[in-house]
Amino acid sequence: MIPKVFKEVIDLGDGREITIETGKLAKQAHGSVVVTSGKCMMLCTVVSNYEQKDLNFLPLTVDYREKFAAAGRYPGGFFKREARPSDGEVLTMRLVDRVLRPLFPKDYHSETQVMIQLMSHDENVMPDAMAGLAASAAIQLSDFPFECAISEARVGRINGEFVINPTRAQLAESDIDMMIGASADSVMMVEGEMDEISEEEMANAIKFAHEAIKVQCAAQLRLAEAFGKKAVREYEPERKDEGLEKKVHDMAYDKVYAIAKAGSSKHERTAAFQQIKEDIKATFSEEELADYGGLVSDYYRKAEKAAIRNLTLDEGLRLDGRKTDEIRPIWCEVDYLPSTHGSSIFTRGETQALATVTLGTSRDANKIDMPSYEGEENFYLHYNFPPFCTGEARPIRGTSRREVGHGNLAQRGLKGMIPADCPYTVRVVSEVLESNGSSSMATVCAGTMALMDAGVQMTRPVSGIAMGLISDAETGKYAVLSDILGDEDHLGDMDFKVTGTAEGITACQMDIKVKGLSYEILVNALKQARDGRLHILGKLTDTIDTPNAEVKEHAPTMVTRRVPNEFIGALIGPGGKVIQEMQKETETTIVINEDPVTEEGIVEILGVGSAGIDAVMAKIDAILFKPQVGKTYEVKVIKMLDFGAVVEYMDAPGNEVLLHVSELAWERTENVTDVVNMGDIFNVKYFGQDPRTRKEKVSRKALLEKPEGYVARPPRDDKRSGGRDNKGSRDNKSRDNKRDDRKPRENKKED
Repeated sequence: MIPKVFKEVIDLGDGREITIETGKLAKQAHGSVVVTSGKCMMLCTVVSNYEQKDLNFLPLTVDYREKFAAAGRYPGGFFKREARPSDGEVLTMRLVDRVLRPLFPKDYHSETQVMIQLMSHDENVMPDAMAGLAASAAIQLSDFPFECAISEARVGRINGEFVINPTRAQLAESDIDMMIGASADSVMMVEGEMDEISEEEMANAIKFAHEAIKVQCAAQLRLAEAFGKKAVREYEPERKDEGLEKKVHDMAYDKVYAIAKAGSSKHERTAAFQQIKEDIKATFSEEELADYGGLVSDYYRKAEKAAIRNLTLDEGLRLDGRKTDEIRPIWCEVDYLPSTHGSSIFTRGETQALATVTLGTSRDANKIDMPSYEGEENFYLHYNFPPFCTGEARPIRGTSRREVGHGNLAQRGLKGMIPADCPYTVRVVSEVLESNGSSSMATVCAGTMALMDAGVQMTRPVSGIAMGLISDAETGKYAVLSDILGDEDHLGDMDFKVTGTAEGITACQMDIKVKGLSYEILVNALKQARDGRLHILGKLTDTIDTPNAEVKEHAPTMVTRRVPNEFIGALIGPGGKVIQEMQKETETTIVINEDPVTEEGIVEILGVGSAGIDAVMAKIDAILFKPQVGKTYEVKVIKMLDFGAVVEYMDAPGNEVLLHVSELAWERTENVTDVVNMGDIFNVKYFGQDPRTRKEKVSRKALLEKPEGYVARPPRDDKRSGGRDNKGSRDNKSRDNKRDDRKPRENKKED
């Protein structure tokens, strides 16, 4: 018997709906929902252990997976089983995690898992836009201590009109692709890419998405009410001691304030703060520290945060002595690495990124193979964050989620400025060598310069900046911080990263930690970010203002050639013999793709230097060569025969034709060698297909003057004596004429 199912429907306003239901699947989880839109179905389950971990953070895991069976496909590779998550899945996990995590109580430390699975795919539905909705709806059905319902929505803009959760086809026409996470009251997360839009346009897109999210949050609450809202579980809260908190605050605040105001370097400042903490701990006995030493550390961090925030709000000063809108010193360099196709160094304060560019063919494109999307990226960026960049020694266990997310943000910021007609596949790699501040924005700046150094004809250069916000709800004071430090990242109420050109914003990532942030403050922060971006952009263009006109001498040049479909086989050759020999002889890489519209072959030729590429182009010209009737061509004798000479077109090596002995000269030619020899070069006239022999006909004599008194030989007489007709005529040698004396069989029998 199928259990009772509870369901809520969300109207997206254009005929599409999202359905949330519970009660049928995964009932042993603490909360489970199935979210459906069209044929797309996602199952989300949430479980949180009841015992608290001895940690000072929430051990929350958000896991999003797409099952290949959902799209009726097999996993690629040798092992036919889903394995490690793809970058696309990791990015979705991060989007959900960033909205959920701040809504759990700070003293809730139970291990918690949110698992989202794509169970059925619809090509007209992008599932990542519903992952946040599914996660929050499942939590609303649980007994978790969770502040409020949230949801996420994608917003696009097509022909000036905003669209919620557009299809992938619609997104291809959109100039905005943003994911917004919010509760009914506050926007909490923004991430996306844009086509050089203004700050006001970005704020309007966020507002539009927020209105749709409010409807989705209300639907979750109705579902929870119908299902039966559970009482919030009790858990052991963190130990508190108000007296101890005041004591630590009084001992630490003024000292921290003084050090923060001194404007020292990161290492000096960190050491000084650590010393204050140790001095405070020294005032307690070993027994006291054993009893509540953890509280002393927590209360110290709280006092430190308060002192630094107040310094900024009251005096407009920051940890390194800068004003709120001041950018750290910047220096840049290009062409640093001699063997790469492009390279650059970008250093801003204590943050440094070294970027490289590699140019390749379509064969080097980044293949994306997910149940919800299959495709290729001809421009992609990889970001590496080794432990030494922060002065740490720790194990390296593959690419982290953070590296995937930061690399994706930088990639989205740059990719819109790579022209559509760029013939190369372009890979950018950013190696973060120092970090105290936004290394992802340093990656954008270094990537821009490296691309221009490599000769990639960017539409416009891109720069990026990380911003912060400190606010006080009671006094109404707030300060927007340009180019934030690593220490300022966790001290503020909002941190966001913005990339863009001189024309507008190309990408953003925003996390808002304060409730009810006004759109006025948001727009002001974005405008201050624009001033900072343009300042940084000026430093980049002072180093390299336009892309290099040509690629470097040691970098490959790409030439693209279109070939009619019927010649592709000849270009490849049997078993690939022709193309493989060409690549070996010319030291080039040749890739042939088919245009899905015209069905022409698109030939990509990649090689260092022009000699090899020119040789390949000549070979293609030879394969495509079609002589025109009536035109004269230079040829070379390559083979001697009794009845003529085989000649090769000089303009199309490999294209041969027979020059018959009768077309060598006006005079009668007994021997071919009387007129031409091996290796001779001369001109011939092309007559097309000979109607009698049905072979191509060329003539040397047609270009020579007739000798004086020349008399053409009479045409062949097919009816002359000995001709076929006389010899083989049925009238002359018919069976009846030859055997006319033959008697009927029966008469002969009588004889």
